[in-house]
Amino acid sequence: MSDSESLPINTGRSVGQVLRPFIFGGVVLLVLAALFGLPWWALVSASTDWPAPVFAIGTAVFAVAVIAFPVLMYLGHRGGGADWAARIADTMLGVVWVLFTWTLLSNVLRLGLIVAGVDNPVRSRIVAVAIVAVAVPLIIWGAVEAMRVPRLRHVEVTLPRLGAGLDGTRVVVLTDTHYGPINRARWSAGVAAAVNKLDPDIVVHAGDIADGTADKRREQSAPLGTIRAKMARVYVTGNHEYYSEAQGWLDRMGELGWDLLHNRHVVVERGGDRLIVAGIDDATAAGSGLPGHRPNLDGALAGTDASLPVLLVAHQPKQVREAAAAGVDLQISGHTHGGQIWPFNFLVKLDQPSVQGLSRHGERTQLYTSRGTGFWGPPLRVFAPSEITVLTLRTA
Repeated sequence: MSDSESLPINTGRSVGQVLRPFIFGGVVLLVLAALFGLPWWALVSASTDWPAPVFAIGTAVFAVAVIAFPVLMYLGHRGGGADWAARIADTMLGVVWVLFTWTLLSNVLRLGLIVAGVDNPVRSRIVAVAIVAVAVPLIIWGAVEAMRVPRLRHVEVTLPRLGAGLDGTRVVVLTDTHYGPINRARWSAGVAAAVNKLDPDIVVHAGDIADGTADKRREQSAPLGTIRAKMARVYVTGNHEYYSEAQGWLDRMGELGWDLLHNRHVVVERGGDRLIVAGIDDATAAGSGLPGHRPNLDGALAGTDASLPVLLVAHQPKQVREAAAAGVDLQISGHTHGGQIWPFNFLVKLDQPSVQGLSRHGERTQLYTSRGTGFWGPPLRVFAPSEITVLTLRTA
């Protein structure tokens, strides 16, 4: 080999690693093009033959939105992001998702008009008006649903191993409060007041308490300290805690007087009968890099009496697989939001065994999946109302 020749330099990066940012960027561009481009086409462009000023203004609105959206998402949701940017970006996401969904569905109307012999531009104008007539009320209604104190949802759960002394035990479930860029301190106080009116035996917070650190969301979380329960108030981490200093949230909930079920359990007793209330970290905890954070059901149940019934709190429904293998009687989860904005529930179902409600897994284990108390991101709930759940435990 001559002096002028050199060996290839091994950078230690595979072709896949080099291409990954470009692939990610391409996917983002495709998603943005679909989310914003399809509504623009149906409302502004698709043979509607609107007057030139209407076309120009409509196109300008969508163009500004598609450029501003990723910028605002970055500014709002990066580490320590700006709440003002997150509020705008999250609202844009909700609005464009509703428009995108009903634009897709409007093709049924478009086909019907074609069959009926309605020509353009009348056909496309009818479709455009129909999209707006459906989407705008849904967006307004969804905003009202998201910001209201949730309705109560009462469910009876029969646990064959539950002792007679504990029959009628009322477990109130909060989850996915997602205190975030919109200051919902008054809403949080309303939720706490609604829980206290129920005079519960046990109160559960099943994770995703906030988007942001405990210090940043201190005002919104404060009302949780006023919640009362006769037997126990218990809390487990969700995946969003691991984006926002999970240990800080454990410390904050301990400061507010809650039992931290960080892979541990408590035992409640009434009428001579006992119930194990256990909790595990979220499924994403192990990847967070925080020492001691990972779901550990064996650790949570260590030292318990195997003959006693077990109520397990685990943020994600898919954690029920391990719970069923361990013979847990009831798992309480959140995470799914019931889909939050229809038809996102169908996508959630691809990842989770349950989207909402009571389901059975194996011979003994039941799972209750809450639709959540608050909302993530878009301040909208469409066909997936929030809930404060009252689970009444019954003997066989």
